[in-house]
Amino acid sequence: MSDLYGADVVLRPSALADVPALAAIRATPEVRARWLGEDDLAGEIISDLEDPSTRCLTIRYRGRIVGMIQWYSEEDPGYRHAGIDLFLDPSIHGRGLGTDAVRTLARHLVDDRGYHRLVIDPAADNAAAIRCYEKAGFRTVGVMRQYERGADGTWHDGLLMDLLAAELVR
Repeated sequence: MSDLYGADVVLRPSALADVPALAAIRATPEVRARWLGEDDLAGEIISDLEDPSTRCLTIRYRGRIVGMIQWYSEEDPGYRHAGIDLFLDPSIHGRGLGTDAVRTLARHLVDDRGYHRLVIDPAADNAAAIRCYEKAGFRTVGVMRQYERGADGTWHDGLLMDLLAAELVR
């Protein structure tokens, strides 16, 4: 896969050389609160890179690594769709770069890979992420009650959102 170019970000296939920068971002309190993880964040990222069912792309902004966006595919012909997840360096939050990254990947998945539907599942209380995804055209499907276990050990709701190809904000 080649690099994907957004308005401000570049998405490129993640490489082992990206792991230290990505692990440092995952270690920030803001990202860690959402992505959790064990003590070996670098090892977890390497595991993601080695997982054949997940495609990882490093997000670059002005030549600097600022996050990672990943996608997976449900290939059953009766349910075929792709799912997206991402994390960004908190130092660049609020600049529209998350929306740019999501739109860029969504365009690729719709235009180049032929997906008619994309899904994403932020925490139900993650208002900033939800706004980001809505700007790209995602719509709320519903709340997934007690969807994920938080760092505090309790279950938290998730929000299922989807995007049909025709709804992509370009």
